[in-house]
Amino acid sequence: MGQFLNLTVLVTVLVLTMVGTAYSGSFNEEFDLTWGEHRGKIFSGGKMLSLSLDRVSGSGFKSKKEYLFGRIDMQLKLVAGNSAGTVTAYYLSSEGPTHDEIDFEFLGNETGKPYVLHTNVFAQGKGNREQQFYLWFDPTKNFHTYSLVWRPQHIIFMVDNVPIRVFNNAEQLGVPFPKKQPMRIYSSLWNADDWATRGGLVKTDWSKAPFTAYYRGFNAAACTVSSGSSYCDPKFRSTFADGESQVANELNAYGRRRLRWVQKYFMIYDYCSDVKRFPQGFPPECRRSRV
Repeated sequence: MGQFLNLTVLVTVLVLTMVGTAYSGSFNEEFDLTWGEHRGKIFSGGKMLSLSLDRVSGSGFKSKKEYLFGRIDMQLKLVAGNSAGTVTAYYLSSEGPTHDEIDFEFLGNETGKPYVLHTNVFAQGKGNREQQFYLWFDPTKNFHTYSLVWRPQHIIFMVDNVPIRVFNNAEQLGVPFPKKQPMRIYSSLWNADDWATRGGLVKTDWSKAPFTAYYRGFNAAACTVSSGSSYCDPKFRSTFADGESQVANELNAYGRRRLRWVQKYFMIYDYCSDVKRFPQGFPPECRRSRV
């Protein structure tokens, strides 16, 4: 019995170790700083990354790998204080005029006023599928986890493991869905004071520069694509073998209740409810936008 217990403990430790090392990586190993010169920094042995914006330039990074389905987690701590006019974008995207894209964009605001979390989905170059939210916490005080779950059946946007939005595959209604183009992870911090805060009425206060956002805790359980070949993380591979059960696990009864809670109390814009924008009727995918 003692030998059996020791073996069980050993196997448990090995499994936990494999999970901890297989699905997360350092920023040095997983990302390239792509623009902004010294304004982007990787530090703490590759465990932390920061992007800064000043009057001259913003900054950004992208993943070394391309992904085709998976769950991507990133912890962010957003620009504190008067962040009006700034946008911190964190998203998946392919390239080209018919690109696919899945967006988180954090629109800054004046001190004491809430950030707006802007989400969007592009498929074959077409976007205009915006939903916007306030958050139920101050995203500048601590790190919070923002996740994108991208499966052939749907895309789920999550904040601290709480689903805030589901975009379902509605190809049967003639709506394109991102499922053929591998995408990289991108993030950038930039000035957008022509539209970001109250439609551009509030401008960036450059006396508060530099503006800085922080990143840590990157985690990917996903399928990666490289040089024509692909590898699917075993933790994610079961999607293709048993997609419906995976959907149920990701969006169980508790998750659905949390989704409805967020959409009832924190959603501030939904394109599927914008009658002025769509006087002739809502886009077909709006029929399946609720869970």
